[in-house]
Amino acid sequence: MVRVRFAPSPTGPLHIGGVRTALYNYLFARKHNGTFILRIEDTDQTRYVEGAEEYIFESLDWCGIKVDEGVREGGPYGPYRQSDRKNIYRQYAEFLINKGHAYYAFDTPEELEMLRKKYESQKKTFLYNAEVRNELKNSLSLPEQQWKEMINSGIPYVIRYRMPVNEEISFDDLIRGHITVNSSTLDDKVLFKSDGMPTYHLANIVDDHLMKITHVIRGEEWLPSLPLHVMLYRSFEWEAPLFAHLPLILKPDGKGKLSKRDGDKMGFPVFPLYWPYGETARGYREDGYYPEAFVNMLALLGWNPGTEQEIFSMEELIKEFSLERIHKAGSRFDPVKARWFNHVWLQKRSNNQLAHEFSEIIKGKGYSCDIARLETLVGLIKERVDFVKDMWDEAYFFFSPPESYDSDALRKKWNEESPLLLAEVSNLLRKIEDFTPVNLEKNVREWIEKKGCNSGTIMHALRIAVVGKLKGPGIFDIISWLGKDETLNRIEKALATIVQQS
Repeated sequence: MVRVRFAPSPTGPLHIGGVRTALYNYLFARKHNGTFILRIEDTDQTRYVEGAEEYIFESLDWCGIKVDEGVREGGPYGPYRQSDRKNIYRQYAEFLINKGHAYYAFDTPEELEMLRKKYESQKKTFLYNAEVRNELKNSLSLPEQQWKEMINSGIPYVIRYRMPVNEEISFDDLIRGHITVNSSTLDDKVLFKSDGMPTYHLANIVDDHLMKITHVIRGEEWLPSLPLHVMLYRSFEWEAPLFAHLPLILKPDGKGKLSKRDGDKMGFPVFPLYWPYGETARGYREDGYYPEAFVNMLALLGWNPGTEQEIFSMEELIKEFSLERIHKAGSRFDPVKARWFNHVWLQKRSNNQLAHEFSEIIKGKGYSCDIARLETLVGLIKERVDFVKDMWDEAYFFFSPPESYDSDALRKKWNEESPLLLAEVSNLLRKIEDFTPVNLEKNVREWIEKKGCNSGTIMHALRIAVVGKLKGPGIFDIISWLGKDETLNRIEKALATIVQQS
């Protein structure tokens, strides 16, 4: 049975890279009829941010990523918040000490900082490792009686992993392939802190084992920690899960990891939802993206199906997803492409759905309109927009007649014949009873052909009169939606205003 987990820290808003990690875990679980677990990793209490946990829940809910076991959902392997599990980790740290795989270290932060500065002055990097550990204050270098007295007297200490000396550590990653690292390049990581909390390294290994995780699918930033995690599994004599480290999501120029600063600078969000705490940040939901579009876009940032298909529902993603088709290289984020995904998903929505969404916008503008008429209207303009919020810019003239007339349009498309021809078109429209777009166009085209005048002159004049600019969908669709009375009023107003100005 496949069991995977997404294990974010509640230290701030959830980056889209984190959402992608959750999505890939979810897709993999569903593809293999497995279990998707949400575990909150809050061992670093100094970085905990109030509201961040709820933000994670809401983000996954919005994306349609359904959690099987977690803080809210419960499950047979809980609790699913690490701070609620802290009483279980010490025994595992003590187990490693008893087996000779870990040790107590009493060096103060100030002493370690002095050592780092000393090494820096010699243009070296200080590592707490096999080369130096026997010279520092720990249970490997101090007499047993002394370090036991230090513990009994309440002197603060941490527990460090005892990395073996000059050993080749080999392991496999489902995306990166076979990897070998020499232990001499690694330091003795802290597993248990002086505040009584485990570090990520110990807690995530213990939790993954106890929760029977079969596959660890996580971000590339954890790849340097993988040798330690592999060694921890060996030290505990546990079977390790399979590992897969996902590529980074890169800036639009491909140079470095995508950050909030990049989004702020280029005008797009890097978080799924608006972040309301402290330094606020915009979100995809509040920017008008549909969750289907966001998920679709995110899935293709690092994975491809091996075909030309780009539009996927969640069900299609589950069917097609595989770890084998995840790239090793980082994936460049394209904000233009992100908008395109939303455009496509907007077109897939029914006119009735769009009408209800757009009705909220026009209410905010002080107008009202029945849904049936709005369905017709959104059908005319939806191809022109990427977001429902943009519809107003394409539709404002349906609700309010022009207050002025575009000077460039008048200069280029209005001539001395325009007023007379427009007046004749007005008389023609007045006589038409069937005010449907097809019948309007038929009658006007026949009149133009019979009169033998320039079609462009008439059409441009009619659009300027009704819209105020040379923009919008088909002119017969516009005047049909406006109705006869409103159309004639607008033409009359335009003739009076433009002629007077000229």
